[in-house]
Formats: sequence, C-alpha cells, structure tokens
Amino acid sequence: MKKTIFLSGLIVTGLFALPAQAGDVISNDMSKCDAGQGPSVLVIVRGVRANNGKKLDGKVRVQTYNGTKQDWLKRGRWLSRVESLPIPGTMRFCMPVPKPGNYAVAVRHDINGNGKTDINNDGGGFSNNPKLSNFRVITGRTAVKLSSAQFHIGTDVKQIVIDMKYR
Repeated sequence: MKKTIFLSGLIVTGLFALPAQAGDVISNDMSKCDAGQGPSVLVIVRGVRANNGKKLDGKVRVQTYNGTKQDWLKRGRWLSRVESLPIPGTMRFCMPVPKPGNYAVAVRHDINGNGKTDINNDGGGFSNNPKLSNFRVITGRTAVKLSSAQFHIGTDVKQIVIDMKYR
C-alpha cells in the first residue's frame, strides 16, 4: 500500500514523468479556417522548392506547438501536424488549435521524401520568420527562441506567413 501511494505521489508531482505524447496528424481541412471557425491558424508557406529544380517530391510537414518552452520544438510535443505533397511556390494549411492562447508553428520540407534530414537539400521555416542560418533550420539545431516564433490566437482565425529557407 505504501509503495502505491508513493508512486502515485511521484506521478502527481511530476517527479516520475510519463513520456511525451505527440499530437494528432490531421487532414488539411481548409473549411476550419473559414470566418467564424476559430480558433485556428491559416499558415501560408511561401517559397516551396522542387527537388533539384526538376520535380516536386517528398513531403511538407507543418506542426503547431503550445507557446511554452517545455513544448517548443521538443520531440513528440507538437499539438497537430499536417503532411502534404509539396506544391511549387505557395501552399496553404489550416491548423486548428484547442483554445485561444500562445502558439508557434514549424514547417519542414523533406525534399526527397527519404524521411531523413538532408542538410544540403531539405528546407524549413518558423512562424514570424525569425532570422537564422539555413544550416540551423535544416538540421533542427536551431537557435530559434520561442519568443521569436510565438504568436497569440484569439477566438478567430489567425493568418501567418512562413518563408521557407533552403541551403
């Protein structure tokens, strides 16, 4: 009985943390960004490239995060993800969020679709388009602080523009 109470106490106090759970992979349902459908984020991604200028390939992944340091860019801590085949130039994604608050968005283009980070080819970007080196964007070794990428959403639809960066 004492062991059970002790273990329960550790879980409640957070000293025995359970592994982080990733959010949901959702469809790109643009109707959720219609007027009056918030809170959600209309993410406009500009500058999506083709693979070596020949064809579009791979996968574009857009992820929303809670606007907290413990969640921002942490593996498995995203709220929702939309995955799509790339379209040259500009793409649009609708990312519903659970409630009004502070959030941030990260975009990654796995240009050849191999599921790995290819430093010389893959691209990425963040909400508010903070300045950083292409190397850091692509490798995920980013110095992007939450304060540089965070934005507030009320009860409506918030539109943001993310400019893709490639090496």
